[in-house]
Amino acid sequence: MRIVFMGTPDFAEVCLRRLYEDGHEIAAVYSKPDMPKNRGMKMQMTPVKEYALEKGIEVVQPMTLKDENVQAQLKAFKPELIVVVAYGKLLPKAILDMPKYGCVNVHASILPKYRGSAPIQWSVLNGDKVTGVTTMMMAEGMDTGDIIETLETEIGENETSEQLWNRMALLGAELISKTVLDFENGNITLTPQDDSLATHAPMLTKDLSPVDWSKSAKQIHDQVRGLIPWPVASAEFSGKRFRIFETAISGKTTAHPAGSVISAGKDGLEVACGNGEVIVVRTIQADGGKRMAVADYLRGHPNDFEIIE
Repeated sequence: MRIVFMGTPDFAEVCLRRLYEDGHEIAAVYSKPDMPKNRGMKMQMTPVKEYALEKGIEVVQPMTLKDENVQAQLKAFKPELIVVVAYGKLLPKAILDMPKYGCVNVHASILPKYRGSAPIQWSVLNGDKVTGVTTMMMAEGMDTGDIIETLETEIGENETSEQLWNRMALLGAELISKTVLDFENGNITLTPQDDSLATHAPMLTKDLSPVDWSKSAKQIHDQVRGLIPWPVASAEFSGKRFRIFETAISGKTTAHPAGSVISAGKDGLEVACGNGEVIVVRTIQADGGKRMAVADYLRGHPNDFEIIE
């Protein structure tokens, strides 16, 4: 199959790698323009671009796909199929209608649930037990096209968005591999989405970080898991701000007010939550400090947490 691949992050790179290793002809790769990153603000290639250049595949990084010259260049690659994975740009109708087999998207949810840019994170934030990946025919709307196939997976009780992201990338690669083969064999069945069941997964913001201790221990645990690696949950203890990277649901109960630190020791901080529940904060990072286990932090800062007796 002659494919033009469009994608940007490491999730997409895993899918591109699979299609390349399957022996498909990757006519070109489209990725978002390079961006300055880290403290030095050096220009950094996207993971998809880096892999494509390694394999000698032509890379195109247009600012927009609406430009007629950009569309003419894409048409010249003569794709039979365009595969889009976390590209970050909407495709205009002129491109959607271009390939023989159309444009296929790999989306990291079981559509129509979690349409949008952060489906993996919201599945964790909302405490879902199951998620999956979907291949669909692309339409002009945001993740509204007909479903081709889905592949489900369970979400671990302590699995973070980052860990799930890495697993889902492999699932996405497996599913797009099968979907492209089904196109070649004429074995495609399309199922329209039920728009009445659609939910949305908007981009994450730092506004989601502060912990509301009046919520249940599970809700807070899900918040911490869901916001890793960014923007990370945060809380103040004794006037000092901390980022929270790991928690555990203790199963204990308490009569102390929500947000109270009940104990601080080798297992972490026990903090009162809503409904008298208790959560254990295990890994933290103080502003300007390093990420570390609470037990290690306490060795150098034994008095930073006011314990409610």
